[in-house]
Amino acid sequence: MTTTPLRTDDMAPAPAPARDPKGDHLRLAGSAAGEIEAEGVYAWFGSRLVLENVTLTMERSKVTALIGPSGCGKSTFLRILNRMHEVVPGAQLAGTVGLNGVDIYGSGQRAMDTRRHIGMVFQKPNPFPAMTIQENVLAGLKFSRSQAKHRDDLVEEMLTKAGLWNEVKDRLGSLGGALSGGQQQRLCIARSLAVRPSVLLMDEPCSALDPTSTLRIEKTIQDIAGEVTVVIVTHNMQQAQRVSDFCAFFLAEENKPGRVVEAGPTELMFGNPADPRTADYVNGQFG
Repeated sequence: MTTTPLRTDDMAPAPAPARDPKGDHLRLAGSAAGEIEAEGVYAWFGSRLVLENVTLTMERSKVTALIGPSGCGKSTFLRILNRMHEVVPGAQLAGTVGLNGVDIYGSGQRAMDTRRHIGMVFQKPNPFPAMTIQENVLAGLKFSRSQAKHRDDLVEEMLTKAGLWNEVKDRLGSLGGALSGGQQQRLCIARSLAVRPSVLLMDEPCSALDPTSTLRIEKTIQDIAGEVTVVIVTHNMQQAQRVSDFCAFFLAEENKPGRVVEAGPTELMFGNPADPRTADYVNGQFG
């Protein structure tokens, strides 16, 4: 991402680009933090265009916050980044999404493999209620058929990274569903980190949590950002300022699809945005 905010709203609307059927048969990169590049992304639900011409780079080992009012396509864009949009009946998309230069929608790339490298934490905590805390952490390895030696050490490492180890280390055999909401969300973060993804997507991970749990998760984001790229959707402008290196402001004007109005370093987006609509939004004038 450049250090100068991008201005995309005054460009002439582009036709939806064709998808490349050939794709790239290379395996996605390993556990190191990855860079995601979305270029000319369009998204539809049925015949309704909901996202238009989104081009955005999410830099390696950085935190990118997607901000904007409800209904502007932020969560849709996030789901496109790990191939969850395509599982919605009637959903379509165009454009390209690359992880370390590999088209994740290319021929030969399986959605399950993509999600191994691009993990997701949802708005509502979703631990497996019938699994223990330890089993929850290791569940991603089981589902992705990944091998891990020294699993006890792995569980401790991931729960520590998620800021949960000291709270649960004496009850790893207890059910994950018995934890508090904030603890459940941190358990889900530990589960996502256990497969060592290149990117971690977070869709409003703190929206249902109390301030104390929110601060713990924000600290976790800051702690892990050096080893995994984080992309977070948030409506909390203070949170975006606290945790992110870059921001992208999405906006959907009346009867129009969502677009990226402006994107750039967080300090610049909040301190000296190029578009007055960005200034109005980050200063609480609407949304």
